[in-house]
Amino acid sequence: MNVTTISPEALHRAVREGRHVDLIDVRTPTEFREVHVAFARNVPLDRLDTADGIRNRPEPDGPLYVICRSGSRGRQACERLMQAGVSRVINVEGGTTAWEAAGLPVVRGRKTISLERQVRIAAGSLVLLGAALGTFLHPIFFGLSALVGAGLIFAGVTDTCGMALVLARMPWNQCRNSESSCCAAQPGGLQNPAEART
Repeated sequence: MNVTTISPEALHRAVREGRHVDLIDVRTPTEFREVHVAFARNVPLDRLDTADGIRNRPEPDGPLYVICRSGSRGRQACERLMQAGVSRVINVEGGTTAWEAAGLPVVRGRKTISLERQVRIAAGSLVLLGAALGTFLHPIFFGLSALVGAGLIFAGVTDTCGMALVLARMPWNQCRNSESSCCAAQPGGLQNPAEART
C-alpha cells in the first residue's frame, strides 16, 4: 500500500499560508506530552480504531496528516486509516524528529523514554534474562532469547512490533487524570495560522 508523504517544511508552509491542517500525532500520550507539533492532536496508534476524532473531523473530505516520532508508526497509521476508508491520508516524513531538526515550532513538556527505546530495553533485558537462566538453571530458558530474537526479526521484516503495541498500553505511557490536558485531543487542525509561527 502506497502512503503519500509530505515534508515537515511543506506542511509548515501550508499552515503559514493559512490552510486548515488536521494533524494527528499517533505516539503514546507521554511521548506527545514530552514534545509535539504545536497544532497536533494526540490519537495514539493503539486507539486509532476507536478514536471519535477520526470519524468526526471538522473537514472530513480534507487531508488528514499523520505524525509520529520518526515516520514508521505514522506510516502504519496511514495504512490502517486507508484500509478503514479514510481518504487523503498523508504521513509527515521523518516525524517529530525531522520537524524539530528543521527548527519548526514545538510544544515541550516533561521528558519521557520513547517507545522505541523502551522496546530496545525490554528486548535486551529478556535476551539477557534468557541467557542467564539458560546458563545457570536449565537450557530450556535459552528459548526465551530465541523467541525475542525471532520477534525482532519479524518486527524488522514487517515493520510492526507486538512488543511496542503492548508497551504503548502500559500505565507509564499514559497520562494521569491530573495531566489529561497534555494528552487530550484538541479540536481538529489549526484554527489560527499564527499559532504555528511562535
